[in-house]
Amino acid sequence: MIALQITNVKNFMGKFLASEAFDSFLLEEASVSTYNTFLIDGHQNRDFYSSEEWEDKELRPYEFSTWKQIRPICYSLIRGKHTPCAFKFILHLIPDYVPSILKKEETAITPQQIKALVLTVKYDGTVLTLLTGTAFHTFIMDKSVDGLWDASVKQFLDKREIEYEQC
Repeated sequence: MIALQITNVKNFMGKFLASEAFDSFLLEEASVSTYNTFLIDGHQNRDFYSSEEWEDKELRPYEFSTWKQIRPICYSLIRGKHTPCAFKFILHLIPDYVPSILKKEETAITPQQIKALVLTVKYDGTVLTLLTGTAFHTFIMDKSVDGLWDASVKQFLDKREIEYEQC
């Protein structure tokens, strides 16, 4: 796990909320504090779907909604004349991309063992920080995936010209 402080918040927010740059993620949870505090649970709601729709893996391939689906809602909550008091987004890399992270270095960990590669975007009113994390289905002593994920996030940010400093 690493913490990265974003040095150009305006540039980051433009790419995060107004472009497809982070559309390879799912949203687990969001909290946005402006004139109210808005909470979004990214879990898809079973009661919204018919039984057929719920079982349809093409219609609903993931447990969480995609960032692409939720991004416009979050953008509408944050945009405006005032800077948000705070926000926090917990994102998971879409599982289809996990194997490409593991190929970068030899590791005994398989994609099936990984529950989530997590990226938390947190703003406290002054500082915007990204935190990486990994979650596995069972306890694993091997920490190689942590390093691979950390390096992948840095590469991801570099490719999108998002400036950061490691904390």
